[in-house]
Amino acid sequence: QLQLVESGGGLVQPGGSLRLSCAASGFTLDSYAIGWFRQAPGKEREGVSYISSSGITNYADSVKGRFTLSRDNAKNTVYLQMNSLKPEDTGAYYCAADRNIHPSIWVNRYRYHHWGQGTRVTVSS
Repeated sequence: QLQLVESGGGLVQPGGSLRLSCAASGFTLDSYAIGWFRQAPGKEREGVSYISSSGITNYADSVKGRFTLSRDNAKNTVYLQMNSLKPEDTGAYYCAADRNIHPSIWVNRYRYHHWGQGTRVTVSS
């Protein structure tokens, strides 16, 4: 059974850093596209970052230069390193997976059929 488990969320001050993990089981991550999404209270879920099965990465404009996505095939885990965090980065963060999601449509959350339960990030002083 395909499963995704996020971890690494928490409370951090503005300017701080967190590293989120998305551990996969039941499939090999490098054969799927992986997206990170977040949802702030009262807002729609939005795309944060993406990595294709071939390793192409994309980022939302709001996180470019601050967030870095990487994949460890040996651990079957994707990481989202988040630096220079801002209060507006607060929300529940989810990883999602599906096959054959072209880089041009990575932000479309409806294209992902496999989701983790999420991990909460709070950026506050």
